[in-house]
Amino acid sequence: MTVAQLCESCNLTPAFPLPDPDREVACGFCGDLLSWAMGRAGEGCAWCTVMGSVNAVAVASLADAAVIILCHDAVLMEDAAARAEERGINIALTSAPEFETAAAVAKLLGL
Repeated sequence: MTVAQLCESCNLTPAFPLPDPDREVACGFCGDLLSWAMGRAGEGCAWCTVMGSVNAVAVASLADAAVIILCHDAVLMEDAAARAEERGINIALTSAPEFETAAAVAKLLGL
């Protein structure tokens, strides 16, 4: 499943035009502790978090995440949005909690 398909299926709103909408989503990850995510988020993951900072974008880049999904109407900082666009990091937004979002991603991926 691609990031664009995931956004459509889970009713996620792209934070800006997706730079890599055809990126394949391989797995999911849920967590807000950046050091934990850096070591455990899988390559190609859909990362469900409330961390909308430039540091989260850096972690997503290091982990090679397919998309950051900001849950609970979390705010994406302006500098983080700019850095994500520069680095081609997909970011989507939802008002749903992390648990519900991660469960929907897992169901779609057959996990």
